[in-house]
Amino acid sequence: MPYHFCRFVHRGQQKYGVLLDGTIVEAEAVSPTEYRPSDRAVDPAEIEWLPPVTPSKIVAVGANYHSHAEEMGRPLPPEPMLFLKPSTATIGHEGEIVYPAQSERVDFEGELAVVVGRHAHNVSLGDAPQHVLGYTVLNDVTARDLQARDIQFTRAKSFDTFCPLGPYLVTELDPGDLRITTRLNGRVMQQGTTADLEHGVYELVSYISQVMTLLPGDVIATGTPRGVGPMQIGDTVEVEIDGIGLLRNRVVAGSTADEED
Repeated sequence: MPYHFCRFVHRGQQKYGVLLDGTIVEAEAVSPTEYRPSDRAVDPAEIEWLPPVTPSKIVAVGANYHSHAEEMGRPLPPEPMLFLKPSTATIGHEGEIVYPAQSERVDFEGELAVVVGRHAHNVSLGDAPQHVLGYTVLNDVTARDLQARDIQFTRAKSFDTFCPLGPYLVTELDPGDLRITTRLNGRVMQQGTTADLEHGVYELVSYISQVMTLLPGDVIATGTPRGVGPMQIGDTVEVEIDGIGLLRNRVVAGSTADEED
């Protein structure tokens, strides 16, 4: 049976929660990957959502959907194309995406995110499922103009707030054919399925673990389907994945260093 776990701030305290029969109840963290539900219900209107996990790193995969590769007019890479997003980029459901002053084009990219549950180093493809704790929704926000200017991804993908995650971490989910839908101000912009992935979830866990050690709570962003596009200040972007939930964030204006001084 799948479980929906979450993290939030309630009345000034950080807490864990579990979604049971449509109600969020507080939960005790037994371990970094296990939670014991209580009988204390929480009103969603009273909470500030946090990312469901606190990763040491987010390992992202570029051009991993056939439809997105076609959209960009380039062939799929023969091996997974990896890049990193920092943990400081994460925000939760209903958090604000800050449009940086350095950029003139910031894009949404709705993605399925894999959450690692066990220390993973040189994991075989057959053992990969045992190292997955569950799945969540991710928006790989990208300053597209800076990506083109830099010819690599670090700055464009790494601004604070550029990695919304949530609202739930869902366990025991089959990742083979999950529908992903991204909406901008209510209009459908992306619609695809994980069946279109070139490199599937377990292949990615195995491949990445042979490059770098994955720690419990680390996140793998598996790529985005066709339809990526720009967001403007004041826009609301939603990424929804069947069986997991809907991640919603609003875009707000950033400030310059001089303004902050």
